[in-house]
Amino acid sequence: MKRFILRNGLTVLLKQKPTNSVAVEITVKVGSNNEPLKLKGISHFIEHMLFEGTETRNARELANEIERLGGEINAFTSNERTGYYVVVLYKHFDKALEILADMFHNPLFDEKMIEKERKVILDEVNMTYDDPKIHQWYLFQELMYKKHPCRYPAYGTRKSVLNLKKDDLVKFYKENYIPNNIIISIAGNIDEKVALKKVQEAFSKPKKTLPIRETITEPKQTKDLKKIEKRKISQSYMVYGYRTVPRGHPDSFILDVIKSILGRGQSSKMFNEIRTKRGLAYSVGFHYEAGLDYGWVAVYAGTNKKNIKKIKEIILKEIEELKNVSTEELNDAINFIEGDYLLSNEDNQSIADTMVGWEMINKPELLEGYVNKIKKVKKEDIKKVVNRYFKKSAHVIIQQV
Repeated sequence: MKRFILRNGLTVLLKQKPTNSVAVEITVKVGSNNEPLKLKGISHFIEHMLFEGTETRNARELANEIERLGGEINAFTSNERTGYYVVVLYKHFDKALEILADMFHNPLFDEKMIEKERKVILDEVNMTYDDPKIHQWYLFQELMYKKHPCRYPAYGTRKSVLNLKKDDLVKFYKENYIPNNIIISIAGNIDEKVALKKVQEAFSKPKKTLPIRETITEPKQTKDLKKIEKRKISQSYMVYGYRTVPRGHPDSFILDVIKSILGRGQSSKMFNEIRTKRGLAYSVGFHYEAGLDYGWVAVYAGTNKKNIKKIKEIILKEIEELKNVSTEELNDAINFIEGDYLLSNEDNQSIADTMVGWEMINKPELLEGYVNKIKKVKKEDIKKVVNRYFKKSAHVIIQQV
């Protein structure tokens, strides 16, 4: 990977690979964690609006100019960033960059389109609320954190989405969609010098003053937390987890190995103990969320409410047994991470996004160095991390009435 900082502050990451395709991802370093309470969901709303037309292309034309080439164009908003990407045959790199630059520089923010997308976003909010598998995670983060903005969903709330005005969108866009707040990541069959030159030409606007972002101090968790939401549903959903550390912390690599031991798939310990051996749940897994300044781990399961107590007992037993993890279990976990990381990054869009992830924590060298960090994890490291973080829990249940 090669990394460049342009004169206007824009960061460019380039990874040349001999493939048929090229992926271009443009990341704005702003997400729901950077939003004032009354503007919750505005980053996500702006993401929608950039697909709603420019001075020269309407919404369909923006998509069709990529899709008629067999390419893909899409976007996402998270707690910490907003990303837009295009994947095309490498011979269409110029077109991919042109479309993305047009979207970024010339969005219309048309009033009619704003009202149309407001309805779409409200449908999205309703859809996530209606799906317990998704909604459980928002309940979990809201329970786990009292002050940190990660406690709010990236799409905002019904109230905040209903109250967002055109002036809010335009102001937030102008403050944040500036070169020194943007990372452009390109992976695939490219000439690096040519690609860099074309990015400089397409994104040549001058740098501006970055918005001041408040530092949030989350109070220490002093007790176990529990929340139950009752619904008329056919099964219950549960999340059981702990606060841990952000991605930039050295312990994050150890937590990745723990995730591999407990939740890497059908051979993981949680899946084996809860589903394979006892048939207590269909959906079982383990998640580690590592942000810039927050982190947590959690086991999740979809089950009948009568099984919840037993599943919790198994979770606590397996966490305790991590302190005596075997050499075989550790080696299997490390081998899984190595294979999963390297195989996923054979996909150009995945590697473009991975580059951004490491850049966001100011450690771009970990694109190549991540696996070596994982291979250094020892059994005693796992024991220390379990003792350090797996103490005060948070437990969410969406339960059958």
